[in-house]
Amino acid sequence: MTMMICGHSRLPLVSLLLHLILVLSVISKGVGKNFQPTLIPRGGAAASTVAPPSSLSLPSWSNKVVAGGTSRALAQALLYPVDALRTLAQTRDGRTLRDVGANALLRGCAQTSSFALLTGGLQFGIFGMVNPKYGPLVASACGAAGSCVVSVPQEVIKQRLVTGVYSSFREAVRKIWQSEGALGFYSGWRPTMSRNVPFVVTTFTSRDVLRSRILKYKQQQDDIDGQVSLSPMENIGIGITSALIAGLLTQPIDVIKTRMMTQAASKALPYTSALDCASSILRTEGWRKLYSGFGQRSIYMCGLWGITFGLEPLMTSYLDEKKKQ
Repeated sequence: MTMMICGHSRLPLVSLLLHLILVLSVISKGVGKNFQPTLIPRGGAAASTVAPPSSLSLPSWSNKVVAGGTSRALAQALLYPVDALRTLAQTRDGRTLRDVGANALLRGCAQTSSFALLTGGLQFGIFGMVNPKYGPLVASACGAAGSCVVSVPQEVIKQRLVTGVYSSFREAVRKIWQSEGALGFYSGWRPTMSRNVPFVVTTFTSRDVLRSRILKYKQQQDDIDGQVSLSPMENIGIGITSALIAGLLTQPIDVIKTRMMTQAASKALPYTSALDCASSILRTEGWRKLYSGFGQRSIYMCGLWGITFGLEPLMTSYLDEKKKQ
């Protein structure tokens, strides 16, 4: 139903984030993260009974849903042209800007970047909910898998717009729905999940390791027993490093995912599966082709996660302060 949310519904994305927080709150009861309504007594200290709640106290990770989603959407919108170049470099017939036109660099940018608001909200929200009990490895895997509900349709639409299969977001949604049905928005979901889960797991766990090492080093250098914090530039550097490590590990899967999603733009015989795609590339184009577009993807992913990890702590701190007021 992602199509309905982003293509035809007028429901504000802020409202969607609030719904997302409430849904995750219900789910969190299963992992020991219950939240209780704040009960406000009436009549001051002399009151003997507690009145029904006048407001709800949302869990602490709810701010991460808003902060993570907003940071991810902003970062993706800024870096959209770089990702478009990465997509073109990975196509089966080696398409260039000359083939699709320079406007392909921004085609569908606003609409598909709005998906990132929910993708980031799911990733950070699920991570914040699961991490305290099960640790960053399990939490990041759950966040990556859960966010695929939104990120796979986003990738399908975005990559077909960039490669010139469709000329507009509305045309893409309409024709995919008419010709392929709801499952058309999830074409290539297996290689996408096979890339996203290890990528996000590596990125988030690398971030946690790097953050703890840097914080420990700063404590030792400054000889401080209390809390120390990371600067925005340090968080950006951690995001860039984490994304680069994850990109090296998952680049071949990213190429296979792009080929599967954009083969409608090629006149060649379609791949029958992700395994067929991988074996065909190795057999006819060589293993180096599995790293095509790595430069463009590195710029995109390092920028994306650098900005996201740089902004998210700032926005979370701001929202936490607003909640205390």
